[in-house]
Amino acid sequence: MKNKFSKTLLASTLLSTLGSITSPAFAGMEDDPILTKLMLDKFEVGFAKGPNPITWEGGLWIGKDLNKLWFKTEGEHVSGEIEGSENQLLFSHAISTFWDLQAGWRHDTVPGTSRDYAQIGIQGLAPYFVETDANLSFGKNSQVKLNFNFEYEMMLTQKLVLSPEFGFNAYAKDDKAMGVGSGLSDASAGLRLRYEVKREFAPYIGVNWSKKFGKTADFITDEGGDSSETMFVAGVRIWY
Repeated sequence: MKNKFSKTLLASTLLSTLGSITSPAFAGMEDDPILTKLMLDKFEVGFAKGPNPITWEGGLWIGKDLNKLWFKTEGEHVSGEIEGSENQLLFSHAISTFWDLQAGWRHDTVPGTSRDYAQIGIQGLAPYFVETDANLSFGKNSQVKLNFNFEYEMMLTQKLVLSPEFGFNAYAKDDKAMGVGSGLSDASAGLRLRYEVKREFAPYIGVNWSKKFGKTADFITDEGGDSSETMFVAGVRIWY
């Protein structure tokens, strides 16, 4: 009887220990559902000398905590025509607490022309909570595109947020059809002040500066455009 009781106690202890080890794993699986998020970080009108451009920048992701499928898009609409756009379809994998490794396809357009690239990059928070998006894209004819974007959010109050940002593009080769030259092609900087009516809806005002460099500047001036531009903007930020 004593031997039978000891075996029963040992079996009970093993089952209890096994349950305590495996339960958190099953709980973790249940706590990692498939989620989606739609973001329109910018939808704005710029007040320029000529026609006022409408600019958008946003994205949609679907996935779990570590792995997601991303669609990103940004561009400019002027006088009834899309002046240019950048569209990305990416697989994203979390490689640390603050960083995701992303890879996939990129499609850039200008009126009458488009280019496709294979892309790899990282997205996340650099030190001091600087939002960073850095990408390296590989196209036909040995074309390589380097793209960096940085943004920082300063909470002035619980609802008022000041957001400076900076970005640039560089190319390995000239591509006259796309209007870009080798080396540093263009850079932009902006400062936007938004009021979060609620976290999901925030109108804003701001100022944006952009400049073309090298052959890119030559291409745009040859067509009668300006290589540098500063404009006030007003828009809204929405996410769901």
